[in-house]
Amino acid sequence: MVKVYEINGIRPVVHPTAFVHPTAVLIGDVIVGPRCYVGPLASLRGDFGRLILEEGANVQDGCVMHGFPGCDTVVETDGHIGHGAVLHGCRIGRNALVGMNAVVMDNAVIGAESIVAAMSFVKANMEVPPRSMVVGMPAKIIRAVTDDEVKWKSSGTSQYHELAVRSLATMREVDAFDAPEEGRKRMEWETSLPLHQHKKTAE
Repeated sequence: MVKVYEINGIRPVVHPTAFVHPTAVLIGDVIVGPRCYVGPLASLRGDFGRLILEEGANVQDGCVMHGFPGCDTVVETDGHIGHGAVLHGCRIGRNALVGMNAVVMDNAVIGAESIVAAMSFVKANMEVPPRSMVVGMPAKIIRAVTDDEVKWKSSGTSQYHELAVRSLATMREVDAFDAPEEGRKRMEWETSLPLHQHKKTAE
């Protein structure tokens, strides 16, 4: 069972088509919309401000969402939050990507279809226009995101849509085998590559 906690009479909301891993923690004013994916050990603490995942958003393993009282932290439709990222009182635009272990601070706005590179630190109040590539500590806009990069990002997010469906249908707690079985099958997915490899194959 998902760890869901009510506080001050406010209880998290999870749409029936969303998947929230049993080790994730949802507290208070959290709203998880349709077709979302929330990964293992993610912490969504709606004990101060409201946290919203719009349709098709994913928040991956070890991510943290939180905010100050009276503010919303929002991941808009198809927003994609990579492993270990921290979102605090910010807004992530439609179909944008926040890379692994990036931090996005209070009142920052990441525009639609933008990409925040892994390990970047987006300072409070930074406004990132749509389709911007954001890199560094502190983060800076270095260029526009290309059509090919948006396509790559959208493809990855669609895999998380499918992962939510697969997880709801087939994930269950079991005991591990003590050795690999003969002819052990592999997970079946369409091939996807990290962005740096994708660019090489596209050249």
